[in-house]
Amino acid sequence: MITTSSKRGRLALMVAHCAGMIDLVALPVWVGTLITQYRLDPQQAGLLASLFLGGAVLASVGLAHRFVPATARVEAAVGFGAAAMLFGCACLTTRFAFLAGLHAACGLATGVALSATHGTIARSANPHRLFALVGMALGVFAIVFLGGAPQLVARQGGVALFQIFSAVMALAALASALAFPRAETNLANPVEAGKKAIPKPVWFGIAGIACMALVQSMTFSFLERVGHERGFGLQAVTGVLVALGFVNLFPALLAAILERRLSAKRVMLVGPWVQAILVVVIMSSAQFAPYAFAASVFAAVMLFTHTFAFGLLARLDRSGRAMAATPAMLMVGAAIGPLLGGTLVKTWGYASFGPVAFAIALLAALCFSQLPNAHAAPTQEVFA
Repeated sequence: MITTSSKRGRLALMVAHCAGMIDLVALPVWVGTLITQYRLDPQQAGLLASLFLGGAVLASVGLAHRFVPATARVEAAVGFGAAAMLFGCACLTTRFAFLAGLHAACGLATGVALSATHGTIARSANPHRLFALVGMALGVFAIVFLGGAPQLVARQGGVALFQIFSAVMALAALASALAFPRAETNLANPVEAGKKAIPKPVWFGIAGIACMALVQSMTFSFLERVGHERGFGLQAVTGVLVALGFVNLFPALLAAILERRLSAKRVMLVGPWVQAILVVVIMSSAQFAPYAFAASVFAAVMLFTHTFAFGLLARLDRSGRAMAATPAMLMVGAAIGPLLGGTLVKTWGYASFGPVAFAIALLAALCFSQLPNAHAAPTQEVFA
């Protein structure tokens, strides 16, 4: 039996995490392509991305509380397979209404697969370490995607983006079908634990992560566009995106190294404020250097903070149900983000992002303050 302790199982989870979290890497190129290649305004482009993320939220909310390890492989393979076909259909149309429906359907399919993936990670022997591992894989994927996708889209048009998405989802479906692991657990009675109510502090953690995801997506969606509109140029902005991908290799690794040295709660309290400061720099700087630095490390703040959050919340709820809702906690905020960002750009301009980011950071910090003062400590390794 393939488990989360095996190399094959972990590789399958890494591929599945990269495909399911593709928005965390692709949003700048995604929204930028919809604006430049499909001639949509920022609000329309943001709406399409929001429909994808909203579909993922609905799927995650509907399935997370019924997470069953025995069916996770089927859910992941079928979900990613359906997403691959739907993104393939998006290559065949430029009509907004059709693209809107396909984005929503792709989100639903991806949400099903990602819930199964994250629920399985949460039921591993050491959720913090395994989530850090799949986070490092996402960093590698970001380098490849952000280094190649913008040039490919510029040469072949917007259809190239959906072809890439379809290929990534198809690879995840194949990996899930062949090697998706069976969840492990060190619970004395996992059946009874699965019937217990999710602890109240977990809900505050979920709300805080949703707030950070909102700031992440509303800013990340327009990171490329604000660079172009400031006159930094395609090559410079693409270089920043590639640098962002390289930087994203390190937050998950650093989180794994510092697992027993930093308080998860303290990391979660600081994260929203660092994120808000970077938003101000990205959206307000007329100089390339500050913009480039802030943009390069922006996603890393979310990755580092969320790794600690995942580990802490998974220990508070060992049934895996809360972490199976990771797509919901991330994407309920992320689903609003592109549309909110597009509305802010269209109505008040890029400078309005800063005050909004600080207001949301305050709300996130208040939510995280309700979590217990626990240092990250790995659970004993269990092998099935």
